[in-house]
Amino acid sequence: MTEQTPITQAVKARLAWPLRLTRLGIGAERFVRAFWPVWTILLAVVAALAFGAADALPPAALIGGLSLSGLALLWMLVRGLRTFRLPSRAEAMDRLDQTMPGRPLTALADHAAIGAGDAQSMVVWQAHQARMAERAANARAPEPDLHLNDRDPYGLRFMAATAFAMALLFGTLWRVADVGDAMAGAPQLPADGGPSWEGWVEPPLYTGLPSLYLNDIVAETFETPVGSRITLRLYGEAEQIGINQTLQAEISPPDPASLSRQIIVEQSGELSVGGPNPRSWQIVMLADRAPTVQLAEPVSGVPPGAFQMTYSAEDDYGVRGGQAILTLWPEAADRRYGLTVDHEPREALVLDLPLPFRGGREEFSEALIEDLSQHPFANLPVRLELTVEDDAGQTGQSMVELDRLPGRRFFDPIANALIEMRRDLLWSRENAPRVAQLLRAITHRPDEFFDDEEVYRQVRSVIQRLEAAVDGISTETRDEVAQILWDAAIALEEGDLSDALERLRRAQDRLAEAMRQGASDEEISQLMQELREAMQDYMQELADNMEPGDGTDQPDQSGETMEMSMGDLEEMMRRIEELMQQGRMAEAQEMLDALRQMMENMQMAEGGDDPNGPRSPGQQAMEGLQDTLRGQQGLADEAFRDLQESFNPNSPRPDPGEEGQDGNQQGGQQGGENDEGSLAERQRQLLEQLREQAQNLPGRGTEDGEESLQQLEEAGRAMRDAIEELERGDLAEALDSQSEAMEALREGMESLSEALAGDEGDDPGQGQADGNMQANRPLEDPLGRQAGNSGAFGSDESFEQREEAFRRARELLDEIRRRSAEQDRPDVELDYLRRLLDRFAAQ
Repeated sequence: MTEQTPITQAVKARLAWPLRLTRLGIGAERFVRAFWPVWTILLAVVAALAFGAADALPPAALIGGLSLSGLALLWMLVRGLRTFRLPSRAEAMDRLDQTMPGRPLTALADHAAIGAGDAQSMVVWQAHQARMAERAANARAPEPDLHLNDRDPYGLRFMAATAFAMALLFGTLWRVADVGDAMAGAPQLPADGGPSWEGWVEPPLYTGLPSLYLNDIVAETFETPVGSRITLRLYGEAEQIGINQTLQAEISPPDPASLSRQIIVEQSGELSVGGPNPRSWQIVMLADRAPTVQLAEPVSGVPPGAFQMTYSAEDDYGVRGGQAILTLWPEAADRRYGLTVDHEPREALVLDLPLPFRGGREEFSEALIEDLSQHPFANLPVRLELTVEDDAGQTGQSMVELDRLPGRRFFDPIANALIEMRRDLLWSRENAPRVAQLLRAITHRPDEFFDDEEVYRQVRSVIQRLEAAVDGISTETRDEVAQILWDAAIALEEGDLSDALERLRRAQDRLAEAMRQGASDEEISQLMQELREAMQDYMQELADNMEPGDGTDQPDQSGETMEMSMGDLEEMMRRIEELMQQGRMAEAQEMLDALRQMMENMQMAEGGDDPNGPRSPGQQAMEGLQDTLRGQQGLADEAFRDLQESFNPNSPRPDPGEEGQDGNQQGGQQGGENDEGSLAERQRQLLEQLREQAQNLPGRGTEDGEESLQQLEEAGRAMRDAIEELERGDLAEALDSQSEAMEALREGMESLSEALAGDEGDDPGQGQADGNMQANRPLEDPLGRQAGNSGAFGSDESFEQREEAFRRARELLDEIRRRSAEQDRPDVELDYLRRLLDRFAAQ
């Protein structure tokens, strides 16, 4: 058993606000349950009066209804006051306690009646009290229950509230004030029973303006839109009420038996109503402006063949709809070839203008996109007429002449020829014999021009149908032939080529044709993306075909070189696109030709082994020296980084995966096996490799061969100096020696190349690519890029001379100059940077 004890002050402080809110909620519940009939009756009476109950009911019925409503309201008010009772603090605490598990407030008010002298029992009791106090501290006031479904099962309160809201929405609350006049017995009629009137001004619905009650307009002048309807309702002896107006020019005589009059506002004027209560107004008519429409942006094409037009329209009350009407503009067409004859009449192409889904239509801009690539007007001059209409029936127009209706371009030559024949046939059926003759010429050598036999058969069927119609082809035949030609052109343009090289060639051809046709920037971007995808597919196919076949896991050197050059190819394609967008088509075409040549050279190297025979000793020697040069370049780069880190230990070291442009990645095959050794050991291995290559060097006995051997010996001497300097930790001097070794290697490779070219007539096997290298022609890699004096893979000389290469060189020299100007750098690093400037800045 337990006894009740007061709750501690700390708990009371925590429960102060929850108790207040709970008490307020209980009071709200009791107030709503007690007085809901009061406001229900009040809202219902006000809504009834607002909707004209005072005018519709006789005075006696009105007084009786209001009296009953007043008695009911008074009774419900007295009943509510009798039943309403403010909640006490104890009730609020009990409600709050019931919302918490374990009823902590009741538990805190208890004390132990048994075991009060037992220490262990008290420990348990105190723990229980502490737990209950913690729950009480987290008390939250419960939400009040304001539902009245059990007391108002028919929803009378909702009906009254809805009626009152409608009275507010439609603005009829002012009519409640008429109840006084109605109860006095003279709401509308004079005391002697004479005539009366009331009137309304209703603007057109499309304006969205509210109606006006004439009886309430005290101003002498007001405005209303054109087309507004004025309705006058007459009561009593209507003939005694005179109505004069100058708002409508012509109006039929009113029916004497009718008690209503209607006037349409057609102009500004005066309206006067006579009778016992005469009134007069000056009404100003607001004119409805006609809508306007115009092009917001120039008409453009959306590849592959969509037509895009952005227009803007404006109206004072909103545009209802509009159309874009396209008609042929034959005077601006290039009247040559199939367009020399007069064109056949064609119905205008009508397109519905899109309207905004959301928001107003008073002022807006929208875009119309339609695929008109197959329409006879595509790629021909047209007149574009824009027409919009408002709800009043007024229209706005604008006319634009287009030199070319955007349509699909075909960059495959045969596909483009088929589309031109289709255009001529749709221009006039008189061109049918000419089209048949030209199609015969196109299909004369199908093996050269048609990769798809099905397309060839389709074109031949067109020829037969055109030639079979001796008296001219019908409209149905013309349309069927036009569809066949369209399908054939699409098949040629978008043929599913299984060979990656063929897809690449087609992409290059289409891009070249786009340059000649003056394609738009959007079309150029699409074609460049197609070229990139074809290039990636072809490079991936080459990589797959060049997998090593010796059973080892080591990647093939040619595959690594090809993967490295993908960045160069992407840079070329980016530059081609920039030149085309700048209008420099000649330069873009030249660079595209260089890219095509590189792909052709890559195809010759695709098979792995030379298709004309095994690699010659001269080619093997040149490739070995190139490997050595790449390894030396990578070693010099790493030595330079070590030099930087020795003076800048906190500088971040570049990711090895990003060193492809430095030459380290190029030499990865050569120096990758020696990454664990010191720089000096790796330099010594390069020296041993160079000695073996010098012993087997071809071209001995010739002037160029001896010059090459002498340069390689000079490179070996520089490598030996670099080994000694690396062993004693002098990285700056070692870098100079390594630079001398690389320069000597480059000169030796150039002399060797000339020696091999000079031996072509005597020994074809000593020349590059089995003796097919022309005299004085620099060494080229499988991509057709000139190795140059450096022997490292680069790009073709015509591409190297481009501004991009000069820009990169300038950036590198600017960076060296910037670092050399920082005097806080170590002296040895500054000395090295100055030597670089002395060596390269003057070139």
